[in-house]
Amino acid sequence: MTPQPAAASDRSNGAVLIARVLRWLDAVPYSLLAVPLRLAVATVFWNSAMTKLANWDTAVALFVDEYKVPLIAPEILAYVTVSIELTTPVLLVLGLLTRPTAAILLGMTAVIEIFVYPLAWPTHIQWAAMLLILLCRGPGRLSMDHLLWRRFGAILGESAHV
Repeated sequence: MTPQPAAASDRSNGAVLIARVLRWLDAVPYSLLAVPLRLAVATVFWNSAMTKLANWDTAVALFVDEYKVPLIAPEILAYVTVSIELTTPVLLVLGLLTRPTAAILLGMTAVIEIFVYPLAWPTHIQWAAMLLILLCRGPGRLSMDHLLWRRFGAILGESAHV
C-alpha cells in the first residue's frame, strides 16, 4: 500500500469537514429558522406603522400625494394600512394565524411593489421570500398555531401539522 500524497489527504479531510458541516446545517430544525423569519418580517411592518403613527397627518398626506393606489380612497387606505401594520407583526411574533397573516402581507407587499415603489423590488423580493416560506411551511413548532393545532387539530380530525 502506497501512502497518499499530502495534497490528496488534505482534500479528503476538507471534503469530510464540508460534509459534516452540511449534515449539521441540514439537521437544524425548521422551527428554529421560522422564528427569525417571523421576527424579521414583523419588524419591517411594525416599524412602518410606528413611522406613520409618529406623524399621522404626514402619513395621510403621503397616501394622498405619493402612494397612488387605485380604487381605494387614500384616507381609508392609510387607516387600513396602519391597522394591518399594527396587527400582523403581533400575530407573527406569537406565531398565531401565521399563514393567513403571511398571505395578507404578501398581498400588501405586491401592492406596494406594483403601485407605490416599483423600483424597490430588491427589498420587496426579500420580504416576499420570507413571507412565502411562512405561507408554505407555516410558523414552526415554536408558535401559538402549533399549540392550537395540537389541541384542536385532533378534535377536527385533521392529521396535518402546522
